[in-house]
Amino acid sequence: QVFNEIYPVWTYSYLALLFPVFLATDYLRYKPVVLLQGLSLIVTWFMLLYAQGLRAVQLLEFFYGMGTATDVAYYSYIYSVVDVDLYQKVTSYCRSATLVGYTVGSISGQALVSVAGWSLFSLNVLSLTSISVAFGTAWFLPMPQKSLFFHHDSSQQLGWEMKVVDCKNGSAVRDHPSVQRTPGWEEEAKVPLNGEGRSAEKQEQKVDIVKVLKDLWQDFLQCYSSRTMLCWSVWWALSTCGYFQVINYAQGLWEMVLSSHSTEIYNGAVEAASTLLGAVAVFVVGHIETSWATWGEVALALFSFLIAAAVYIMDTIRNIWVCYASYVVFRIIYMLLITIATFHIATNLSVERYALVFGVNTFIALALQTLLTLIVVDASGLGLDIFTQFMIYASYFAAISLVFLGSGIYSIMRAYRRREQMQSRS
Repeated sequence: QVFNEIYPVWTYSYLALLFPVFLATDYLRYKPVVLLQGLSLIVTWFMLLYAQGLRAVQLLEFFYGMGTATDVAYYSYIYSVVDVDLYQKVTSYCRSATLVGYTVGSISGQALVSVAGWSLFSLNVLSLTSISVAFGTAWFLPMPQKSLFFHHDSSQQLGWEMKVVDCKNGSAVRDHPSVQRTPGWEEEAKVPLNGEGRSAEKQEQKVDIVKVLKDLWQDFLQCYSSRTMLCWSVWWALSTCGYFQVINYAQGLWEMVLSSHSTEIYNGAVEAASTLLGAVAVFVVGHIETSWATWGEVALALFSFLIAAAVYIMDTIRNIWVCYASYVVFRIIYMLLITIATFHIATNLSVERYALVFGVNTFIALALQTLLTLIVVDASGLGLDIFTQFMIYASYFAAISLVFLGSGIYSIMRAYRRREQMQSRS
């Protein structure tokens, strides 16, 4: 029931809520959605402590899906309250905060269970307390006065218009009507109090929403017209789908290999080790100089094959320490590659496009994960056992490796042929 009827609800909820939450986050200016995330996680952990029965735990998974879908609000909020020249620094702060929280949680959980003899119920009480403190803290965050898509001041709106027009035709538009009407429109003190004024404002607001959606669509077409962008984005979506499946069900696999009822387990320590070693790998890759434009696809193929091998070993060698080691290798390689992909995708993107591309990639990954879950995991589909599932995940990464190996060889041959043509002309 846990594998085939409960866990899939999280995947379906995450997918269904991601796009509405993405738009609502920007429209409501982040803070309300940050609060919604805290509330969703409080409900999740309260139900984890006290909910009884299949339907109740499935509802728990829905609230957890809402909590993970609203992650975008936390990562977007910081960009709305700092200057552009601080984006790189605050991104580092956010990632570091997440890493430290995850590591401290994993290590302290393992220590409290192994050394202090705490029950899992007590750990969940501690988690609920931590989330409640975070929820209370979020109330004191300042409310942003602007956002990336829906709320701009006049100068920002002009920059947005020029950017969108450049994406479409490479030409500029002067004296756009919406630019002339927007100064100070978002300030509540300036909203007319009569009914006619409110009606006009609502109409203008509807026009803005439609315009934002059209602009997003044009930006989407422009971003994915680049072969390099498309290549890295396809790998991002495909690999993230497989990554989600593996980390969601890994502890279930470990439980089947070695039951926690019969011996002491070290899942928390393994999670902490994989996170820290992954962070080291991410740091190292920032100092590696190589021609990713030429060899990037072949590198993706090679590392995807190593990921497939790690998942295959985790599945076939029924030894808990081999499972732990394979999982650590799996996460290190994924974190390494996703960092490289993030860098290549974000290098030449504006902040608006950055949010769009990463949102689209995550949505596609979740759509693929939903399809995989529906066919392989869900009780209404094949409802396979956990070991057969992991064999399919290993095959999935092997297929990704073959696809990018073929694409990489083609790219290298094309680059070599082009170089020969240039030399012959010269």
